[in-house]
Amino acid sequence: MGIDFLILMKQEWAIITILFILLFIKVGSKNWTNENILTLVNILMLLNVIAGFFGNKDGILFNEMFKTNHLIVTEKNILSLGTFIIALQSSSWLKNNKHILEFYILLLSTLLGMFFMISAGNLLMFFLGLELSSIPLGALANFDLEKRKSSEAAFKFIISSAFSSGLLLFGISLIYGTTGTLTLSALAERLDGSPLQIFAFILLISGFGFKISAVPFHLWTADVYEGSPVTVTSYFSVISKSSVLFVFLTVLYTVFKPYAVTWYNILFILSVLTMIIGNLFAIRQNNLKRFLAFSSVAQVGFILIGITGATQAGSASVVYFVLIYTFSNLGAFGVISLVSALAGKENIQDYKAFYKNNPMLSWVLAISLFSLAGIPPTAGFFGKFFLLMAGAGQGNYLLITIAALNMVVSLYYYLKVVKAIFMDSNENPIKKLTIPVSPKLALFICTTGIVLTGLISYVYKYIFSVSIGF
Repeated sequence: MGIDFLILMKQEWAIITILFILLFIKVGSKNWTNENILTLVNILMLLNVIAGFFGNKDGILFNEMFKTNHLIVTEKNILSLGTFIIALQSSSWLKNNKHILEFYILLLSTLLGMFFMISAGNLLMFFLGLELSSIPLGALANFDLEKRKSSEAAFKFIISSAFSSGLLLFGISLIYGTTGTLTLSALAERLDGSPLQIFAFILLISGFGFKISAVPFHLWTADVYEGSPVTVTSYFSVISKSSVLFVFLTVLYTVFKPYAVTWYNILFILSVLTMIIGNLFAIRQNNLKRFLAFSSVAQVGFILIGITGATQAGSASVVYFVLIYTFSNLGAFGVISLVSALAGKENIQDYKAFYKNNPMLSWVLAISLFSLAGIPPTAGFFGKFFLLMAGAGQGNYLLITIAALNMVVSLYYYLKVVKAIFMDSNENPIKKLTIPVSPKLALFICTTGIVLTGLISYVYKYIFSVSIGF
């Protein structure tokens, strides 16, 4: 039992160990420079990513409160990899920040909460993990203490998060009241389709909708993304959203399997609204953080199409796309983070003639945007292809047609940024930026991931082999 306890919770123990190391440094030593702390954190996060690929096995602990399997391990590895990339990207911003240790302690605390949330075999455990992952995010959003927008972003996030958590907890309480259990494996057998259970299910869908920024629950997203530091925005957009999508997928495919027809119709409407409104609002944005906020809203619409597949292919397509989305979005945010930290520019207009002095950064940003748009041969094309194929398995070609038309619309606003970078003239373009080693490594990982993830078929085959379905 003791050895199983250590092995099954290996990834959680790794994060806890890193947290304690950082706490000891914070409390016990004043001789650490920011450069030394950045180097140590990057090494520890790299070791955490590597350790996630070895010595894993399936199992259950604490009377099904905690569970793990190869799919859950894969999901956690994606989140660990994304957090490692964000840690590399944050060096330009954090190198002169006096609260650097607090930043990483908060960041890793949220990641630990996400790990517990993904491994939850009980709705109460899920909620505790969700709160552990959400509360430190409010502090991270307000990390630029001298900026009013950062405080405003934190306030909006906390209010929205509290409201969505209230919906989730209310739904969970109704589910418990009508079934007498919170264990995920036992819930499906006790659902009888009563009106109270349907109402609880809608509350849960609404709560998840807030967390993943699905329309009409998306209104907080752009303001919070714009006001937060760029590094925190990338964490919101990729890591936080991906973790909730993983849980949402599992809950629909296991707990609410008897309600498949009901949630298919709900997700159909949500996906259409999310794609259309996300795209329409993205077209109007000038600030790149708001631009990528509405881009991420539109991407959720495509992910919901994959979830509607309700098959093993649907599950695999969602996890596969999240991996691709991690590389693509972090590649884009990596460039924006560097430009913001070194040049103080965040608007699309500022990127006119960006290629003139910064060709490497220009190509990284362009490739990332091409992948987000789903242009071949980037991995984003294969990701959206598998999502649409999974959705087409239900035979609803109207949904696939709407998605295809939205992909055409998205080309316009992604290429608008590429046009500004390569084709528009600017008398005073952004000067040549000196890229530190860590962000350069992060951009290399993202670009390589965008190119190779779609071309190496083993990645999708492995994810498919460990995925769940009806």
